[in-house]
Amino acid sequence: MVRSTDAPMLKLLIFVSHPFALWSVPDWFSARLRKEFPQLNVVHLPDYSRVDAEIPDTDIAIAWSIKPEQICAARKLRWIHSTAAAIHTLIFPELVNSDIVVTNGRDVHGPVVAEHVIALILALAKKIPDAVRFQVKREWGQERMWDEQPRVREVAGATLGLIGLGSIGRPVARSARALGMGVIAAREHPEKGTEGIVDAVFGPAQIDELFRQADYVVLAAPTTRATQALASAARIALMKADACLINVGRGPLLDENALVLALREKKVAGAALDVFPQEPLDPDSPLWDVPNLLITPHTAGLTDKVWERHYALFSENLRRFLTGKPLLALVNKHEGY
Repeated sequence: MVRSTDAPMLKLLIFVSHPFALWSVPDWFSARLRKEFPQLNVVHLPDYSRVDAEIPDTDIAIAWSIKPEQICAARKLRWIHSTAAAIHTLIFPELVNSDIVVTNGRDVHGPVVAEHVIALILALAKKIPDAVRFQVKREWGQERMWDEQPRVREVAGATLGLIGLGSIGRPVARSARALGMGVIAAREHPEKGTEGIVDAVFGPAQIDELFRQADYVVLAAPTTRATQALASAARIALMKADACLINVGRGPLLDENALVLALREKKVAGAALDVFPQEPLDPDSPLWDVPNLLITPHTAGLTDKVWERHYALFSENLRRFLTGKPLLALVNKHEGY
């Protein structure tokens, strides 16, 4: 429904602030919105100090963290867009049980994270971290890289096991198939099928089988009660001795202590972690010194195009919202993703 010219302006409140500058909404974002949508009152806060004062008459919010009491105060709020993919910070009763619609940035981050997954698979298979260490020491490590287990290997013909077939899992599956990998996946709703991009789909009760079969297990599921420590000690123990585990989902998906033990005892060949329960990773964390563990500091979603991608998604959704059309990237608040 198009608003009449004498109707009160809708208020859009933007409050996304983070110590890491890339995750904070840039000034040009709100300036472009004001120019493209002059019918909106766009308020862009530099921090969280004025949220309580601004939220009561807000119609639309861009935020990834909001308090229950602020939801109760926001009597006009109809839509929250989170620029993050994970929305567990918004899953509390006051919001879940409200009529407020939630969308997120999963389609912004997913394809970029998927590229990182493929890079990690190739880095582990080709022992790139070992080559870098030899380079730092000015040592020609060819023979040692071959002799030391796990050896350099091909990814073509290997089996990729995806935990999650969403905005990350789908592009990972397509790229892996292009590399000649077999792809299996576990998803919350296996009745949705393979979508023509994986060879087999397992339901939650069959995840153990995926851990048994896969040469590379990739954790790309959302954080919910059901996925806490999904990669448990028992499941890691099911993995092949020459298999690798990759986590680009969220830190709580993985039992880190179990992974450390499995790597040190060479029960699994390698691992790559981009996410952790506590970030930044503590300098004293035992993870830093674990053999065959590649650590990237939550960089899987980094891209210089991130805010252009965010703007494309949000502006399209804003046009849909203003004309009463269904929104993209809708979150199921009751399922938590």
